[in-house]
Amino acid sequence: MSEQFIVDYRELPMLPLRGVLVFPYTVIHLDVGRKKSINAIEEAMLGNKEIFLATQKEAQNDDPNEEDIYEVGTVAEIKQILKMPGGTMRVLVEGICRAKVLNYVPYDAFLKVVIEEYKNETVEKDAELEALTRTLIYQFEQYVRMSKKIPPETVASVVTIDEPARLADVIASHLTLRIHEKQAILEALDITKRLNALCDILAKEMEVLELERKINIRVRKQMEKTQKEYYLREQMKAIQKELGEKDERTAEVEELREKITEANLPAEALEKVNKELDRLEKMPPMVAEAVVVRNYIDWILSLPWSKETRDRLNLDQAEKILDEDHYGLEKPKERILEYLAIRKLAKKMKGPILCLVGPPGVGKTSLGKSVAHALGRNFVRLSLGGVKDEAEIRGHRRTYVGAMPGRIIQGIKQAGSKNPVFLLDEIDKMTTDFRGDPASALLEVLDPEQNSTFSDHYLETAFDLSKVMFITTANSVYNIPKPLLDRMEVIELSSYTEEDKVPIALDYLVPKQIKEHGLKPTQISFSEGSIRKIIREYTREAGVRSLERQIASICRKVAREVVKDKDTSVNVTANSINKYLGVERYHYGTAEKESQVGVTTGLAWTETGGDILSIEVALVKGKGKLLLTGKLGDVMKESAQAGLTYVRSKADELGIPFEQLEENDIHIHIPEGAIPKDGPSAGITMATSLASAMSARPVRNDIAMTGEITLRGRVLPIGGLKEKSLAAHRAGINTIIIPAENKKDMDDIPAQIKKKMQFILVDHMDEVLAEALLPATDFQ
Repeated sequence: MSEQFIVDYRELPMLPLRGVLVFPYTVIHLDVGRKKSINAIEEAMLGNKEIFLATQKEAQNDDPNEEDIYEVGTVAEIKQILKMPGGTMRVLVEGICRAKVLNYVPYDAFLKVVIEEYKNETVEKDAELEALTRTLIYQFEQYVRMSKKIPPETVASVVTIDEPARLADVIASHLTLRIHEKQAILEALDITKRLNALCDILAKEMEVLELERKINIRVRKQMEKTQKEYYLREQMKAIQKELGEKDERTAEVEELREKITEANLPAEALEKVNKELDRLEKMPPMVAEAVVVRNYIDWILSLPWSKETRDRLNLDQAEKILDEDHYGLEKPKERILEYLAIRKLAKKMKGPILCLVGPPGVGKTSLGKSVAHALGRNFVRLSLGGVKDEAEIRGHRRTYVGAMPGRIIQGIKQAGSKNPVFLLDEIDKMTTDFRGDPASALLEVLDPEQNSTFSDHYLETAFDLSKVMFITTANSVYNIPKPLLDRMEVIELSSYTEEDKVPIALDYLVPKQIKEHGLKPTQISFSEGSIRKIIREYTREAGVRSLERQIASICRKVAREVVKDKDTSVNVTANSINKYLGVERYHYGTAEKESQVGVTTGLAWTETGGDILSIEVALVKGKGKLLLTGKLGDVMKESAQAGLTYVRSKADELGIPFEQLEENDIHIHIPEGAIPKDGPSAGITMATSLASAMSARPVRNDIAMTGEITLRGRVLPIGGLKEKSLAAHRAGINTIIIPAENKKDMDDIPAQIKKKMQFILVDHMDEVLAEALLPATDFQ
């Protein structure tokens, strides 16, 4: 049987509804606040109190138009109006019948529509309608019983409704459905379709309710188990209290459980620590292993598993901090600023592994602190000098009472965050013995592809090191194991020149030492000449540590004078340095005053910077043997042999009689024999001295040289050109012979030094001899 309607056409004010839908035969309160809606209600009250209710498609729309409102709605009668504070009103309405909007009447004060009204006409039920009605009532009763959100008395009032259309609308109004689902039921004019739709909806809702019931049962069982355990523990506490026993162990375990809950541990670590806590709870307190387990739990809880500091990614501020803390060091600063720029663009960038390589005292460690300061991160330093046990890196296994994590995990704990700047100092000073290779253990720490799951033997669970910014320092690249070096980006920090040390001392070291010794700037001052004299005659270093110690020594002596006489004011000059520091301790090599046979000035690189070496060759009666003195290393001995072979091969061209080679021993000596000397840069210097001694031609005293030689006379490149050039300039030599392949390294030489010096680029030993040797007649 199909539903029959009485259709009527009317013009009514419209009230658009947000998030709610009104069915016919239902009574509901509506809160109205929009101006147009209030005007529509007032208009309805002036008439027959009837108004058309239609739901908006989007509840957030404050000013809906025709397209934003469903066409089918409900004609309702206004039963009561209650004005509320703030200009709103609460309206009680009762749905009468369905209606459909035919068109909107133009009106600014409120929405007014012409509707097509559908009033139900009572008809007799057939078998299909009766079956649908009974099914719907049964499903509704089951739904109410399972959901427990609808009062049971509601079911009693619903089942007494005889009209199928009214029954469907009343049941639909009690269901918790989405607006579009309710709208579909409202738009179903045919009663058979409406009842079928409601039966389908109720069937789905009961399936969901059944799943919810099963979940609730499972949760309730778990809660009951937890409550039972809690109840038993409380009973145990009460019994122990009655017996007069102190339950310190239980209190301790409960405290640890609370800390574990608050620690926000990763799943793997949480499972591990809970297992260990259960073991601790069951152990007798006096067992030695209980101490090991307790220490382990304390270590797990003390680590910053999820604590991070926020990076300060202001490039201008970072550059300012680096410039304030360090003079020069342009390349390291540039690399650090590049890292910050990339961090700003790529938030999930893996931490780089920077390796600062340079001689002692040039600021490698302090640069690491400045990086942490510029980034706003915590800073932690680990010295690897002399470390020879793998357990120092990976930790000890928990097989004895004194076991503890490795120094990497200890450093993370000390930092208090999982993304600190971690400085691994003196990475080239690690050694190896029977206890393992710590350098190999560091591979996992410094490999960006592996350190996200770093495993410490003590923790036995992965710790994420990928957000740590590792910075390593070393004096020499050659002592770092190759696999370890492969994982790092090397940044060279060359020795400070005298021109660098002077502003460093005046701008950084002097103010620092004046402050540390309790002096005032008015009580002591240093002239530039005094600083230069300290650098040249009282220190020999690549960095500025010894320079700072000498300045501190002067400040101590001045402080003593100030204590005796508060009005003391000292200006430290070059002439007064001897008064405070005593006699000069060092002197740098100086150029030979005259050109001599068999004496060549060479250039050397040392850990304290550059210096010059005078290589002397003498011929004595003998059998052609080569004698080397001056504590030379293997590389320099080989260079001497190669140079001698080259000179012998060129004997005819150099005018060297064959008898002189056979009847004379050749003695090569480098002064300051107590100092070990080695390195691949003295080949051409030795060959020049040999050629000079054998041909009796003097070597120019105003020229210095550096380079390695092959048997065929080819000149090979060397390192440390900047330091060697500065040493030559300091010694008063302004002409240097260097390998042609070192032309690229001339960019590192300070501009003011480069202007004063002449660099002769050579590819072959013949070119060296042509430049360095004077004719024998000139010498005579």
